[in-house]
Parts: sequence; C-alpha cells; structure tokens
Amino acid sequence: MSQQLLREITQPFMKSDLPEMTSGDTVAVHAKIVEGGKERIQIFEGVVLKVQGAGVAKTVTVRKVFQGVGVERTFLIHSPRVARFEVKRRGKVRRARIYYFRQRRGKSARIREIQQTKKA
Repeated sequence: MSQQLLREITQPFMKSDLPEMTSGDTVAVHAKIVEGGKERIQIFEGVVLKVQGAGVAKTVTVRKVFQGVGVERTFLIHSPRVARFEVKRRGKVRRARIYYFRQRRGKSARIREIQQTKKA
C-alpha cells in the first residue's frame, strides 16, 4: 500500500488538539473507563518514559508510583479511549527513552524542570 493512500485512510482518526510531549514531561492522561454500562474519565498522571511510533499508531508510555509500586501504562495517542492529554511540567532529560528512571528512588528520581521564558 502506498504511503499517500495510507495517510488518507488514517487521517480522519488523527487528533489535532494534542500538546507537544517528550520524555521527561509530567502529563495527566484523561482515559475513558467503561464499568458496566457507565463510562467515566480516570486521570493517570505520571512521567513520560518514551514516545514511539508515528501517525495513528503513535504511543506514549507513562509511569507513576502508586502506594510504593511503580505503574506504567502505554496509551495510543489517537485512541478514542483517551479523552485528552494535559502537560503539567516540562522535564529536561538527555535521552529519548528514560528507562533508567525505573531504578531511581527519592531525590535521584527528580527530573529538572524546563523554565518557560515569556517572549515579549
């Protein structure tokens, strides 16, 4: 299948209101959860470990520590099960995949924040 045809087919499923996310950012993912006949939105807030893929298959892996246990979830960015992404903090890291973050505890688990400068 040609790239142009593939792009045309997947274009309607792509979201346009996505923020720019990179590894090291702290994000809140508003995921839709179906329980029985009801649907609700659950917020999963954590640090982005990696962003991979392209187009409609682009995914983001988010890690948080809940009750002393590390929890990682991978979200399809353009999935209808994800209501929206909200970037809380921009982190400064030197790598695209921060797997070393899994072994960090306490103060060494901090990621330096990128200070946003206002343009006049």
